[in-house]
Amino acid sequence: MLPLLRTIQRWVQPNSLAIGDPLPRAPEHGDCIYLDYQATTPVWPEVAAAAEPYLRLHWGNPSSGHAFGRPCAAAVSTARTEIAALINAESADEVLFVGCGSEADNHAIIGTLEMAEAQRDNGGATSLPHVVTSNIEHPAIEKCLTALKAAGRLEFTAVPVDSEGRLSAEAVATAVRPETILVTVMHSNNEVGSVQPIAEIVAAVRRVAPHVPVHTDAAQSIGKVAIDVQQLGVSMLTLVGHKFGAPKGVAALYVSRNLTLPSLLHGGGQEGGRRAGTECVVLLAALGEAARIAREEAAPLQAHMRMTRDRLAARLIDGLPPGTTRVNGPKDDAHRLPNTLSLGIRGVRSSVLLSHLSEKLAASAGAACHSSHASISSVLVAMAVPPEFGVGTLRLSTGRHTTLHDVDTAAHLIIAEATRQWAETGTSGNFKA
Repeated sequence: MLPLLRTIQRWVQPNSLAIGDPLPRAPEHGDCIYLDYQATTPVWPEVAAAAEPYLRLHWGNPSSGHAFGRPCAAAVSTARTEIAALINAESADEVLFVGCGSEADNHAIIGTLEMAEAQRDNGGATSLPHVVTSNIEHPAIEKCLTALKAAGRLEFTAVPVDSEGRLSAEAVATAVRPETILVTVMHSNNEVGSVQPIAEIVAAVRRVAPHVPVHTDAAQSIGKVAIDVQQLGVSMLTLVGHKFGAPKGVAALYVSRNLTLPSLLHGGGQEGGRRAGTECVVLLAALGEAARIAREEAAPLQAHMRMTRDRLAARLIDGLPPGTTRVNGPKDDAHRLPNTLSLGIRGVRSSVLLSHLSEKLAASAGAACHSSHASISSVLVAMAVPPEFGVGTLRLSTGRHTTLHDVDTAAHLIIAEATRQWAETGTSGNFKA
């Protein structure tokens, strides 16, 4: 345990860094540039510092009423309050802490389904429950729905997105049936950064089915764009700590006080009886601090991410031959995440490019949760991205500690590797998948 604590102490010095400052780095990382913030963010130094006392000093059970438990219970309460403030929940008790975004998404779906099944068992609807979603959801949504459909418990409709990766609110509402029990649509896409019109979707759904709850997976949006659950009108929302400066292994599900969701995990009475299991105080302390930072730094952080993303795009587009690049996603910047650049390079295999640069540049050829081989991702297929650009698409994402040197060096590396591939294959950017 002592070596671990010493490592933590080294990482949390200094305890605060400004936006755009480079992070301390482990020797094993060398000079590798990190442009994979969509996969996971670094743990902010302030967040590590806030969590450290709960590793070393305050290790009591937060459910215990004695001197060891009280500081831990207070930390859990503070984290809940910070998350509620970040998303403008009406009350802190609408925040349910869970282990990861996949658990939150599964809880939203399965909990809603169990309520519908109980109603059917009590003489309610006889039709199989139905869910409306999109065709570019995270696997935590898509695979959960697919498994429940295979088990004969529900049906679902995946509404297609347009060529920019966005949904029509009216198309979602049109997919709602009398037996629909839930609409679940991600707030923003993890691969191309398209932001969905969630408030419009909620309004359209309410016009045709006022009783149907709407869930949104906002894992990629928190810490990048403003999220207000009251303005959105959603009944449930997923947020994930490691996407905005907290460690992996902690997340939350917002559940409106107007919705009573059954527990997914059964056991003790933690989380108001909604999720059994002793709370991991060190992770929740970190999550609360990350939420505080995200709220207080919202405007300058968004500006920094947008500036670094746009500079990266300009360097790549200007540095590669005309006609060889394609930016995937919405053209309107208001419909895009400020940090995400999905760029296709014709005649290049992105998986090969990233493999060759793996010691110099950390980025993704698609979402980190998907297969790493060079086939075109399902999101790009859903958006009808031309194959010659799809197979060469890079997902480059900047963040709080991305520097201008990072951006400029990364662009130089990518251009050099693309040029090498063209010379090796003799395609000059004309490769067809």
